[in-house]
Amino acid sequence: MKTLVVVDCQKDFIDGSLACIKSKEAVNNIVKKINSGAFDKVVYSMDYHSPENKSFEINGGIWPVHCVAGEEGSLLSEEFSKIENENHRPNEDNIYKKGLDDEVEEYSAYYAKNYKGESIDEIISDEFIVCGLASEYCVRETILELEKNGKNVSFYVEGTGYVNEKDHLDNLKELKNRGIEFI
Repeated sequence: MKTLVVVDCQKDFIDGSLACIKSKEAVNNIVKKINSGAFDKVVYSMDYHSPENKSFEINGGIWPVHCVAGEEGSLLSEEFSKIENENHRPNEDNIYKKGLDDEVEEYSAYYAKNYKGESIDEIISDEFIVCGLASEYCVRETILELEKNGKNVSFYVEGTGYVNEKDHLDNLKELKNRGIEFI
């Protein structure tokens, strides 16, 4: 079984307060890849913060306010409505939220939880393919966490946007050197 992990393709990371470079192209590529039938399962992580989250600059962190629970910027891209297989569109069962603890910076989606309290780390799959936003932060940390826990993981690079091009390219080089397969 192949599971696609779509990391944080939310409005604030696409055209909001933390808009990533190539984010719209990444989302379009993800939708095309899902529609190609390449995956058995698709799951989505969402950054989902309270206004008091310590990662925000106004609360002593390094990031602008983003993906506040219930606000427009926290919503997943509407492009995912173009996914042909209804089970692969974002839904209650396949959306996993992270960043819920205001005290902890949580880049990796590995322990993100769905509404039932199940986390991505509990999914049994032969291969995890990771894509989304942003390459050098949440996507990277999700890949590394999957690898650290003995999962077979690949990186769908065409389905990835980034904050900083140099950091993105450095990330690609490092992941390739670690033996992460790019698809």
